[in-house]
Amino acid sequence: MLVANSEGLKTCSVTDRRCAPEKSSVRVACAASSHDQVLMKALSIHATVLAVFATITTTPNLSYSAEKDLNEIKTEITKRHDESVKRLQDWIGQVSIAAENRGYPEGAEYMAKLARDAGFQQATVINTDGKPGVFATLDAGAPKTAGLYFMYDVKQFDPAEWTSPPTEARIVDKPPLGNVIVGRGAVNQKGPEAAFLAALHAIRGAGKKMPVNLVMVAEGEEEIGSPHIPQLVRRPEVLAALKKCVGVFMPSAAQDLDGIVTVNLGSKGVIELELVSSGEKWGRGPAKDIHSSLKAMVDSPAWHLVKALNRLVSEDGNEIAIHNYPKPRPLSAEEKAMIEKVSKVRSEAQAKKQFGVQHWIDDLPWEQANERLESQPTVNIEGLVGGYTGPGGKTILPHRAVAKIDMRLVPDMKAADALAALKTYLAKFGFGDIEVNMTGGYDPTSTSADSALIKAQVATYKNFGIDALLWPRNAGSYPGYIFTGEPLKLAAGHFGLGHGSGAHAPDEYYIIESANPKVQGFDGAVMSFVEYLYELAK
Repeated sequence: MLVANSEGLKTCSVTDRRCAPEKSSVRVACAASSHDQVLMKALSIHATVLAVFATITTTPNLSYSAEKDLNEIKTEITKRHDESVKRLQDWIGQVSIAAENRGYPEGAEYMAKLARDAGFQQATVINTDGKPGVFATLDAGAPKTAGLYFMYDVKQFDPAEWTSPPTEARIVDKPPLGNVIVGRGAVNQKGPEAAFLAALHAIRGAGKKMPVNLVMVAEGEEEIGSPHIPQLVRRPEVLAALKKCVGVFMPSAAQDLDGIVTVNLGSKGVIELELVSSGEKWGRGPAKDIHSSLKAMVDSPAWHLVKALNRLVSEDGNEIAIHNYPKPRPLSAEEKAMIEKVSKVRSEAQAKKQFGVQHWIDDLPWEQANERLESQPTVNIEGLVGGYTGPGGKTILPHRAVAKIDMRLVPDMKAADALAALKTYLAKFGFGDIEVNMTGGYDPTSTSADSALIKAQVATYKNFGIDALLWPRNAGSYPGYIFTGEPLKLAAGHFGLGHGSGAHAPDEYYIIESANPKVQGFDGAVMSFVEYLYELAK
C-alpha cells in the first residue's frame, strides 16, 4: 500500500501494524515514519474519533425507546466500520463517466445492487435515451416517506495529476485532517452516499425498524448536466412514489474544516454547451488543417471563435454582455442577512487557501464577494480545444476550434431563455455560423427554510451540537429543479455531516477518521443520517 506524506510515498503490507488504524479488510496506507511515532499518531487519531463519536450519545426531544434505538444503532455502526469503508472503496473502483461513455450499464447495475443490499425491496434499472438510471423503494410501513437523489457517475480525471491513484481509493494520512480516502467520487458523491447506505445497514443490523419509507432516484449523467433525468423522474411509477415524500435530499459532506455547517436553500442552475467554429460551417476558413503560412490569405476559425467569446462578456470577463439575457432576481434582505452571518463565521483566509486564489473579483471584501457568489450568473470557459497541442510547435492553421462553456443561473432565470438569448446574440454580431451544442442543463432551484425537510436538517445538526447556518443557495448545481418544480413541487436539499474536498480536481478526498473533534469522520457521518431519518419521522 502507498501513503502520501511530506516525505513522499511509502509501500507497506495491509497487515503491517505501522499502518493507519484500520483492520486488514480495508485497504490502508502507512506513513514513512518510525513504528513508535506512527503508533502514537494512530492512537491519537483513534482517541479523537472515539471522543467525537461519543458526543452522539443522547438526543434531545426523543423518547426513551428512540434514544435506546439510536445507541444500539451507533454500536452497530462502529461494528460495521470496516465493511462500510470497504463498500465505498469498491464503489470508487467501479468508475462510470458519462462524458467518456465509460462504465455503462455496469454503473447502474452496481447502484441497483447497492440499494438492494441496503434493504430496498426493489431497485430497478431504467433505461433512458442516454445513460440508465435507478429507481428504488423501501417500504417500512412507516407513516412518512423521504425521497433520495443519488448520482453514480463521476467526473473525468487524469491519473498523472494525482498523488494517489484515483480508482484505488487508498486511505492516506492527510495532516491535519486525519485519515482520508482519496479517489474520484470520494466526496462527490460516493462517500456521503456510501455513508447513507451504511446507515441503512446499521439500522437493519441493529434489528430496528426503519423510521421512514424511502424512495430513491439515482442517475448516471449528473456530471454532464442531467440531460435525461426527466425521462427517469417523470415515469408514472416514479412520480407516484415521489408524490408521497416530505421532500428529497442528496447525501453530502456539509462540514468545512472548522466543523461549521451551512444548510443550502437551493442551487444555481446550469447550462453546459460547446461553441464550435469550423471553416466548413463558416465558409471562410479551411475545411481541413493547412500550413500556417497561408494565414496571410485564409481566415482562421480559431480566431473567429476567440472573437465570439470576447463578445459574450465584459472586458474583464466578469459581467455577461449578451443582449436580452434573463435578469437575475436580486438578493432579498433575508438572503443578505444570511450571507452577512456566514461571512462573519467562515474564514476568508481558509477559503482562499483552499481555492488557491489571492484575490476575489474586483478585490471585493469577503462579505461582498459572497454576495456576488450567491447573486450573479456566470459565463465560464471550461476549456479551449483547437489545432496542435502536443510538444514543440506545429505550423498549421486549424480548421476547427471548440470552446467548452458552462453558464450558471440564479433564481428567476430559465435555462431555455438563456440559451435562446445566446444564439440570437451570436447571430446578430456575425457569429451565426458557430454551432451551439447544449449537452445538458437545467433551471435553478429554491426551497423554503420552513419546509419539514430543512427544519429536520437544522434540528439534526443541533442534536450534534452544531448551530447550522442558512445559506441562500449552493453556487454549484444539481438537478433539484426536477423535484421542486411542476408537478411534484417538493422541498429539496442536501444533508450530511463529515468533510471532503477536491470535487472535479486531483486528490479528491473524504475524511474517514477525523483528527479534528469538530469534524465528523465516516462513522459520525453515518450516524448523522440515522438521526436525520428519525427526525424526519416526527
